[in-house]
Amino acid sequence: MARRPAPETLSDLRERIQRLEGREARTCGALPFGVPDIDRRLPGGGLALGALHEVAGGGNGAVDGAAAALFTAGIAARTKGKILWCVVRQDLFAPAIAQAGLAPGRVVYVEAGDERTLLACFEDALRHGGLGAVIGEVAKLSMTASRRLQLAAEGSGTTALAIRRWRRQTEAADFGQPTASVTRWRVSVLPSVALPVPGVGRARWLLELIRCRAGECADFEVEACDGKGRLALSPEMADRSPAAQVARQRATR
Repeated sequence: MARRPAPETLSDLRERIQRLEGREARTCGALPFGVPDIDRRLPGGGLALGALHEVAGGGNGAVDGAAAALFTAGIAARTKGKILWCVVRQDLFAPAIAQAGLAPGRVVYVEAGDERTLLACFEDALRHGGLGAVIGEVAKLSMTASRRLQLAAEGSGTTALAIRRWRRQTEAADFGQPTASVTRWRVSVLPSVALPVPGVGRARWLLELIRCRAGECADFEVEACDGKGRLALSPEMADRSPAAQVARQRATR
C-alpha cells in the first residue's frame, strides 16, 4: 500500500505549482475559536483565513438554519474590517446577528436577484481584498463555483463563508456533493442548559465538523456565540449527550 504524503510535502508542492503558474503563495494564518478542543482539530490551530468554508443547518428547518447563520456571524465578528453579506432574500434578522457579536456598522448587505448573480458578487468581493470576510447564502455550490471562490480567497487573503440555505427539500441533497471548501460545518440546535432560577439559558448547538482538509472530523456540543462571537464548550460531551444524538438523527433524515 502506498504511503500518504505528509501535509508538509503537499503544502510544499502546492507552493511550487503556484510559483510555476505565476501566483504567489499567500500565508494568511488561522482564526482560533478559543476552544482548545476545537482548535486542536484544525490545521494551524484555528479556522484558516483566506479560504472558503461552508456552514449549513443540521436539519431542513428555519431554526437550524438560523443557528448556522449565527455561527457564521460569530466567525465574521472575530475578523477585522468590514463584512459583505450577500443574500437573495431579505429575511436576515440583523438584531440577532448583532447579538452574535457582529455589529451592524461593520456589515454591508448585498441583495442579488438570483444565485448566479450572488456567486458573481461573492467572487468579486473576495478579489477586492479590503474586507474582513465575505458571506454568501447559497442553496447550491458546484465544484467549479467553489473552486473559483477558493482561488479568489487565496489570492486576496479574504475569508469566504458560504451558508448553505435551502428553500426546497430537494436542494438539501446538494450539500453532500464535493466542493473545494477547506472546512464544512453543520449546526443543530440543542435544548438550553437549565438555569438555577426560572429563565432562558444560553442557547446550545451540536457543531459538526464534517470536512476538514488535512485535519480531523469531529462533533462538539457548544454554547452559542456570545456578544463577541465566542463559543464555549458545553460541559456535556457531544457523543454522550442524548440530545445530541437526537439532533444528529434528525440531521440525517
